[in-house]
Amino acid sequence: MSESQGSEGTTQRLPVMEKETGPDPLDQSASAAAYDPPPPVDDKGRGEGRFWSARRIPAAITALVLALGAGFFLYDIAAVRAGRPPMYWRRELAHQLAERPLDDIWVLVGAGVAAVLGLWLLALATTPGLRSVLPMRRTHPDVRAGLHRDLAALVLRDRAVEVSGVQSVRVRVRRRRADVRAVSHFRELDEVRADLDATLADAIRGLGLSRPPSLSVHVRRLGRKG
Repeated sequence: MSESQGSEGTTQRLPVMEKETGPDPLDQSASAAAYDPPPPVDDKGRGEGRFWSARRIPAAITALVLALGAGFFLYDIAAVRAGRPPMYWRRELAHQLAERPLDDIWVLVGAGVAAVLGLWLLALATTPGLRSVLPMRRTHPDVRAGLHRDLAALVLRDRAVEVSGVQSVRVRVRRRRADVRAVSHFRELDEVRADLDATLADAIRGLGLSRPPSLSVHVRRLGRKG
């Protein structure tokens, strides 16, 4: 009867693959850290100023008020010259101005209102207005062009949604800065932001603006449900 003997062999320890316990890149919630800015935009045409507003509504209101006031005074003066008594409102106004002291509350209120209206008219006369129109670089000496800020934001939004990983984006263009808020549903946020930086910097150059706005990009990820 033979007895089977187990063969003696050596046991070799296999290597163990240990998973790193660092943060999962997809767990990153936002990307707004410092980054290398996009290449600077061409400085040609920086001398172009803003478009001046015609101020039609304030001018029409001011002209209407002055015309009505002058018409009432001229009518009353003509009536007095014709032998009729002056109107009650002019007599009452002259009486109040003659009787009330300068430190009276109603005199101070009226003076304050007149001063505010005067400053408002001066501000309208000395400022260009049309803040929503961005001047473009002049390619012909006789032609000036402008781009509405909402249209510029629409162009940047259309370019941003073409970037891989961008789920939705909201763009707000101001005179000096373009704010971009994007939501990513895959890819690392820093990679998505780098692609957005390059794409939107190229889009801003393509707008042909005289004073290109600076770019501010913020990418985040929506919180997981459950």
